[in-house]
Amino acid sequence: METAPPDTDRSQPLITGTTRLYAVLGDPVAQVQAPTMVNPLLAALGRDAVVLPVHAPADRFDTVVRGLKAIGNLDGLLVTVPHKADVRRFADRVSAAVELSGSANALRREPDGGWHADNFDGGGFVAGLRAAGHSAAGARVTLVGTGGAGCAIAPALLTAGADHVVLCDLDPRRTVALAARLEARWPGRTTRATRPVTDGADIVVNATPLGLRAEDPLPFDPAGLAPTTLVADIVMKPRETRLLRAATALGLPVHYGAPMLESQLGLYLDYFGLGHG
Repeated sequence: METAPPDTDRSQPLITGTTRLYAVLGDPVAQVQAPTMVNPLLAALGRDAVVLPVHAPADRFDTVVRGLKAIGNLDGLLVTVPHKADVRRFADRVSAAVELSGSANALRREPDGGWHADNFDGGGFVAGLRAAGHSAAGARVTLVGTGGAGCAIAPALLTAGADHVVLCDLDPRRTVALAARLEARWPGRTTRATRPVTDGADIVVNATPLGLRAEDPLPFDPAGLAPTTLVADIVMKPRETRLLRAATALGLPVHYGAPMLESQLGLYLDYFGLGHG
């Protein structure tokens, strides 16, 4: 007597021998939300594809990326902390967003076998702000952290009309390189600092990984901010970081990390050819 096949979860893709693979690279990777958010969309669209988290330790990053690129049914990569700047060198062609930011958060295999890189972090962050009722237009912004995500967010804020962006990073080499790229397009609208400079800021953004762990120190002290200053965090898990808890306790408006990714989902699907188009 034959038994019925087990019920399948229609909210997740059915993985078969023909399934196309997409990997999310990070170190750590436990916090990534893309598989949880993208895979139900792929199932709903009837796509034979799945997004998987891949822990790529920094000291083995080259080995991991080269191995993944060699997999015949792997069509794309999503990239998170701390690899966004480093992964650019694995692309044969890059978008204007990658040129401007110096980092990438998505790579796709092209029909000719080459790899193209793009960056949707900045656009996703600004779109997430807008969806929550916040505007960067005319704002003075302090951006804390100019790693892969921060380098993408800075030009997106300026494109959205931010009046001025203070680029803050403990490593001055990062801010020097980013500021040079931004100055060429938006002269006089950025300054650099090795510590968070929040005086007069309308928006202060944590674009560092600080907040992923409960024991992490605050990326900046929100206690001295003006009552209307928006405190934004790009950390998605936990949803309420130590920084956002502290800002909320002070009565400051806050913006969570998840909208940055949520606003990118459609862009990812279209980039990989998995969307409605």
